[in-house]
Parts: sequence; structure tokens; C-alpha cells
Amino acid sequence: MNSKIDPPVEHYRRIRENPRYIALARARSRLTWRLSILVLAGYFLFMGVAAVRPDLLHLPLYQGSHLSLGIPLATLLIVIAWLLTAWYVHRANTHFDRLSASIVKESQA
Repeated sequence: MNSKIDPPVEHYRRIRENPRYIALARARSRLTWRLSILVLAGYFLFMGVAAVRPDLLHLPLYQGSHLSLGIPLATLLIVIAWLLTAWYVHRANTHFDRLSASIVKESQA
């Protein structure tokens, strides 16, 4: 067997042991968990209200309206989830990718 360490393996090891990479991975993980919990909490709250108090979602938007309160609330929930996803993608493509690139460049030396 060849006792020489494969250069890509050594490169990946340096990246994984870099304190900046560890901080980046933790920050990215924290953000994704928080956003996931936020979106799921909204969906579960909506479904909980629909299961326990459906009469609240059946209320008309205003006097004489044929549109119930549940439809705009569900639409708002979906739009908020889209906006949070778009914000995360923007954050990942700017901040996280820039940090990742600098860590990889630093580890190549």
C-alpha cells in the first residue's frame, strides 16, 4: 500500500479542521433549522386551527364577503414560506458562498 496521503483527502481534511469552516457549518445549520421550524410552526398552527376551530377560518373577510378568512391566511402562509426560501437562497449565494470560497482558497495553500 502506498503510505502517501492522497492530495484531495488532505485538502478536505484541512477544510474540515478549519475553525472558520466549522463556524460556517454551524451558522448555516442554525439558520436552516430556525427557518425550517418557523415555516413548519406556521403550517402546523394553521392546520391546528383548521382541525380545532374551523369556524374561525370560515369567518367572512368583511360583512357580505363570500371570501372566508382561511383563504387569504393560507395564501399568506405560502407567500411567507416562499419569501423565507428566497431570502435563504440569497443569503446562501452571497454570504455563505463567499465564506466557503475563501475557506477553500485558504486551505489550498
